Amino acid sequence: MTRASRKLRSPEASAFYIAGILLLGIVVAAFIVSLFWTPYAPDATDASSKLLAPCADHPFGTDNFGRDVLSRVMAASKYTIFISAAGVAIALVLGTVSGIPAGYFGGFADRSIMLLGNSIMCFPGILLALVAVAVFGPSVANVIWALGLVFAPTFARVCRVGTMEIKELDYITHARVMGVKPARIMALHIFPNLVSQLLPATVIGLANMTLFESGMSYLGLGVQPPDASFGKMLSDAQAYVRIAPWLIVFPALMLVFYILGLYFISEGLRVSLSKGGK
Repeated sequence: MTRASRKLRSPEASAFYIAGILLLGIVVAAFIVSLFWTPYAPDATDASSKLLAPCADHPFGTDNFGRDVLSRVMAASKYTIFISAAGVAIALVLGTVSGIPAGYFGGFADRSIMLLGNSIMCFPGILLALVAVAVFGPSVANVIWALGLVFAPTFARVCRVGTMEIKELDYITHARVMGVKPARIMALHIFPNLVSQLLPATVIGLANMTLFESGMSYLGLGVQPPDASFGKMLSDAQAYVRIAPWLIVFPALMLVFYILGLYFISEGLRVSLSKGGK
C-alpha cells in the first residue's frame, strides 16, 4: 500500500465514512425495497384505522386518514433521493459547462458567467426556488429544475477556481503549444482533475437540495398529494403532534438520517482529500 493510499484510508476519514454509510444506508434501503414492496399501498386509506399508535400491523402507526406511515415513509424516500440526485445532476452539468470555460478563457466570458452566477447567489436560494415553483406550478419536475438552476452557480465557482489553477500547469501549457483545441483540453485534461473538488461539493449539494425540497414540500410547493414526501408528512402532522407524535418522529428521523449521512460522507471525503494532498 502506498503512502498516499494509507492517508486516504486514515482512521478519521474511515469513521466518517462508516457513520455516513450506516445512516444513509437506512434511507437507501427503504428506497430500494419500496420499488418492489411496501407493507400497504402508500395512499390506501382506512377510516377504521385512523391515528393508530405503532403496533404489529403498523410498525410506524397510521395517520389521520388511516394510511400506513411506514409505507408512506418508504414511498417518500423515493422522492427525496430522486429529486436530490436529479437536481444535483442538472446543477453539476450547468456548473461544469459554464465554470470551466470561464476559468479557462477568462476575460469577458469569465466576467459575464460569474456576473450571472453572482446575481443568482446574492438571493437566498430557497426563496428563488420557491418563486420559480410558484410561477411555473408545483410539480416534481419544476422542483428539480428550480433546485438545479439555484445550485448551478456553486458548482460553476468550484470549476472556475479549479480550472484557473490547473490551466497554469506545464502539461496544459504544452498541450496548448502543440495546438490541442481548447475544447479537448477542457474535456480530457482539466475536467478529470476537477473530480476530486467536485465530489465533496456534489455530496453536500445532495444534502442541501434535500433540505430545500423538504421545505418546499412543507409549504405545499413540492411533491403534491397524494404522493408522500417527508416535508409534506411533517406539515400534515403538525395538527396531531400531541396525540400522534409518531407522525412527526418517523419522517423526521428518516430525513435526519439522510442528511446527516451525506454530511458525514462529505466530511470523510474532505479529510481524505486533504490528507492525500499533503
